[in-house]
Amino acid sequence: MNIQMKRKIAFALLMGIVTTGIISFSLIAINLGFAANFVATWLRSWATAYVIVIPAILLVGPRLQAQVDRIIN
Repeated sequence: MNIQMKRKIAFALLMGIVTTGIISFSLIAINLGFAANFVATWLRSWATAYVIVIPAILLVGPRLQAQVDRIIN
């Protein structure tokens, strides 16, 4: 595996952590409020979202990037 591929995978993993964390936190706060079980609910939702998003980023991301490149170029 070359360095560029390693960078793309590392970026996807880190971007997944940040985006799923922010989105799940926001939606749980909006829909449930800061109830007593907020943190547990948020962490469970965050973990579920992360497991779903990482394969999506790795599989869909390159195709989407190629389409964007075609449109811009």
